[in-house]
Amino acid sequence: MSILIMSDTIESTQSKCMKESDRSGAFDHLFTATVQDQIGSTGYGDWRLVSASDAVSLGYGFPYPSSLPSDDLVTVTEAVLADEGEHVLQYGGGSYTEQLTDFLVERAQSSDIDCDPSNILLTNGGTRAIDVVCRAFLEPSDSLIVEGPTFMGAISVFRNHGVEIDSFDVDTDGLDVDAVAEELRTREREGREIPKLLYTIPNFQNPTGVTLSLDRRNRLLELADEYDFVLIEDDAYGDLRYTEHELPTLKALDDTGRVVRIGTFSKTIAPGVRTGWIIANNEIVEALRKLNAGGTNTFTRSLVAHYCTTGKLDEHIEELRDVYEERRDRILHALETHMPPAAEWTEPEGGFFVWVTLPIHIDTEEMLHDAAENGVTYLPGSMFFPTDEGSNSLRLSFSYVPLDELERGIAALGRTVRERL
Repeated sequence: MSILIMSDTIESTQSKCMKESDRSGAFDHLFTATVQDQIGSTGYGDWRLVSASDAVSLGYGFPYPSSLPSDDLVTVTEAVLADEGEHVLQYGGGSYTEQLTDFLVERAQSSDIDCDPSNILLTNGGTRAIDVVCRAFLEPSDSLIVEGPTFMGAISVFRNHGVEIDSFDVDTDGLDVDAVAEELRTREREGREIPKLLYTIPNFQNPTGVTLSLDRRNRLLELADEYDFVLIEDDAYGDLRYTEHELPTLKALDDTGRVVRIGTFSKTIAPGVRTGWIIANNEIVEALRKLNAGGTNTFTRSLVAHYCTTGKLDEHIEELRDVYEERRDRILHALETHMPPAAEWTEPEGGFFVWVTLPIHIDTEEMLHDAAENGVTYLPGSMFFPTDEGSNSLRLSFSYVPLDELERGIAALGRTVRERL
């Protein structure tokens, strides 16, 4: 079996992805201090190198290939070109570009979010939306709060802004808001800086799959108002719910305009459309708009708008829920069958991910090579923390591989963990 795990060694998930001998360093003195600090460290996207031939890849948080609506996207492309011809290919696009904003307004209003077109900013994907918000609020040496663990792409963006990242534990009800409150009280008492932003993934969190409880959502909003900070609500997976129980979004509960809500079509249409959006109050959106240089791909916006406004998105989401629920059920059953009693894992009500916690003495980075030899790869938990944590955890994605491979992959993982035990 040919195995490529980051830069050929397990240690490379925390070490240099480019050997010093491969770069001259001739331009280091011209780079910003933030870039210089990160030279040689693992960057967002390097996790795609965690792979092995013939192994089941449970690290990829991608949509299942056959779920991508290729035929429908061909149809809407032909329709948009036929309707608007050269206009859709010009700067600014045609009329379909604005229809997407109107669609998002209606969708937000149906979720009890107070919203009009002035509250919407379209972006080139969800990660770009996070970056634009950071550019508006953060300066080097500022601080923000995240969940620990959290989306590795967000950690990468925050590091790019040279800020202090403080993480707080996640349990089955989401972020430990009481711990956040205690930290804020301590900072205020000691005269220390209060973080400007708190970043949360309240629904089916990446990487744990847990959902923030209603009590904690309300408490977070109270803290934001009391301590004067802004909440970034990243809801990339909110539409992929497998139960009837639906909680109100943070933005729907927001009475003071402190929530900046981020959405994306990457999980419900396709990652390649690179189309996301921000919902925030007018003042914030206007500030963000000035920073969103280059805007969005207006041609793609037109295609997505046509796809959404003709009802295809809602139909597709219903199909996706069934597809991914079956996958969620299959991986949970496989974990129950093949994992030793010492292992624990989350049971998500939506999204793509299951978070596995092993006994404290097992290092999942070190174990990855053995797992690949046994026939499975995953993402080590340490990749989802801004600090040196999570060494005994790992993230599994059930979204990408075929159903029969889910069973084979978890069986291989179970064998590997038993060997370590």
